[in-house]
Amino acid sequence: MYKNKLRLSAIGKVRIIGGKWKGRKIPIIRCANVRPTTNRIREMLFGWLNPIISGAICLDCFAGSGALGLESLSRGANKVTFLDNRYICITALTTIVQSFLAYNSEVIYTDCRSWLRRSIDAYDIIFLDPPFQDNVIPEVICLLERYNLFKKESWIYIETSKNKNIFNINVIPSYWFLYRKKITQNIICYLFIRKS
Repeated sequence: MYKNKLRLSAIGKVRIIGGKWKGRKIPIIRCANVRPTTNRIREMLFGWLNPIISGAICLDCFAGSGALGLESLSRGANKVTFLDNRYICITALTTIVQSFLAYNSEVIYTDCRSWLRRSIDAYDIIFLDPPFQDNVIPEVICLLERYNLFKKESWIYIETSKNKNIFNINVIPSYWFLYRKKITQNIICYLFIRKS
């Protein structure tokens, strides 16, 4: 029954770009206020991540449609933990994950800042792509550092609106190396490497 509701309320779809699920589509749910990373940006990002995605443990702090985490699983990530504080997103994402038979994933309805304070895991790749109107990236970076949720080498992807240059607010630790950066008409994408 929920699958029918999901189908009826979808306002669009994004597709998996590569890997075992290449071509499969992810519905974008009406009223969920999500802004999935575009196909073009995901293709670029996973080109950057290609050397380390296989076997990676990933954390998607603002999962939304689940596009980043599902793309990771499709390309060989060992596990993805999806976090979101919007119930409609989590409900839809749970259904999508089940339809993909993505058993190596965890979908959690939570505010990521509260969750990070309790987590004891460490991650190879962390995605930070919050709703652009939320100014949470500085706090999330502080929490990731305070609770040391990193492996010996971790990769952190950050996506922001073009008018929120994260280097202007001095939140990036000096030991985060900027590996790649891309500026489009509306967004800025950063990929950092953090070595312990």
